[in-house]
Amino acid sequence: MIESAAVPISESLIRQYDVSGPRYTSYPTADRFVEAFTSQDYIQALEQRHSGAAALVLPLSLYVHIPFCESLCYYCACNKIITKHHDRSAAYLRYLSREVDLHTRHMGLGQAVSQLHLGGGSPTFMSDDELRELMSMLRRSFNFTPGGEYSIEIDPRTIDASRLDTLYELGFNRLSFGVQDFDPAVQKAVHRVQPAEQVFALVNAARERGFESINVDLIYGLPEQTPESFDRTLAQITELRPDRIALYAYAHLPERFKPQRRISSVEIPTAAAKVSMLAHSMAAFMAAGYVYIGMDHFALPNDSLAIAKRQGRLHRNFQGYSTQPDCDMIGFGVSSIGRVGATYSQNAKTLEEYYDFLDQGQFPVVRGLALTRDDLVRRAVIMALMCQGRLSYESIELAYLIDFKSYFAKEMDVLATQVAQGLVELEPGGIQVTPMGWFFVRAVAMVFDRHLQTDRTRAKFSKIL
Repeated sequence: MIESAAVPISESLIRQYDVSGPRYTSYPTADRFVEAFTSQDYIQALEQRHSGAAALVLPLSLYVHIPFCESLCYYCACNKIITKHHDRSAAYLRYLSREVDLHTRHMGLGQAVSQLHLGGGSPTFMSDDELRELMSMLRRSFNFTPGGEYSIEIDPRTIDASRLDTLYELGFNRLSFGVQDFDPAVQKAVHRVQPAEQVFALVNAARERGFESINVDLIYGLPEQTPESFDRTLAQITELRPDRIALYAYAHLPERFKPQRRISSVEIPTAAAKVSMLAHSMAAFMAAGYVYIGMDHFALPNDSLAIAKRQGRLHRNFQGYSTQPDCDMIGFGVSSIGRVGATYSQNAKTLEEYYDFLDQGQFPVVRGLALTRDDLVRRAVIMALMCQGRLSYESIELAYLIDFKSYFAKEMDVLATQVAQGLVELEPGGIQVTPMGWFFVRAVAMVFDRHLQTDRTRAKFSKIL
């Protein structure tokens, strides 16, 4: 267990690691995807899965991206379309149906699904009838297994108790509420005003209806935040007591995401303040009985995420931490990313291009990657560090028939610096991330990232603190 409040972190260490780096929802990361990976490569991956053993024993995970939002949140780095015109989602549904049909053509009907996540944008931008149509479409094409995890992201400003009834009726058993911060000044600074009372009422209503798990998203490092103001939000969150908490560091990349240009860099907390917020968060949540899952997730001990962590079944995918290791994921919708076998793929990022591909009867895949053997080895190493905080040499050696210390000789030399800094410990059988190392776990994982060779490459990512 990580006792974060007792971890002393020096200013020099903060300065050294106040750098950019990946979040490792995949390895290699999405910036390595290439346009040479086409829809034909994707079709081949789908058909190989359909004809192989994976289709028989491993259920799928589905992700559906709904890009529409009614209002702009200045911090947002998601692919979204700001509009008040709700009729746009009806046309989008028609194209989603075409994309689903293309998949069943190459995979067959009735593939087992044990995870579904609707993200965005704001999935609750859709009307109840549109959500019914979407779920009916998916259930006609896939076999949703009993006991699966079926979740939807919720903008609390777009939903009420009666809509919760609809979501429950449609089979959603997990909800994720976008909160970010309860402080009124912070909410105003990021253009997302939603009273705490509204969120509390919705969470209570969701519990009354029997939803199995409720997640709350928080962001630290937003403008107008201070460690003291964030402490007040932490107290409210522990009172709310969601089953899961996703705690993200704000990634300020205004050169890539236009909405963030409305946020002045001088208003953003310093790296030291962000580390303080993270330390206070970890201490507050664990004092309240939460299990620290990893880099950005906490869960109550009886939640499936905490159970998966205890049992060593935790995995990390494009939505963050997951209970399903090595699960193929199909991404539907504009900009969605998927994983099938040893490939990654991403759909077109604009509606026009997405629609155009489907009008031609083609998958809207515009880029992706076929992983090499080296990629697979390094992915296993990075995921072990990110998910378990520990790496067993033997498990990697047996799975990939390598001698770990020889294969990663250069990386082990680099890791010696982090050992001296107290971020990791080298044990006879593997590598262990220390309590302090969890603050810098992205930096530990970066040691094994072959693609991070230049500062120019790293500049594409958010700061790791």
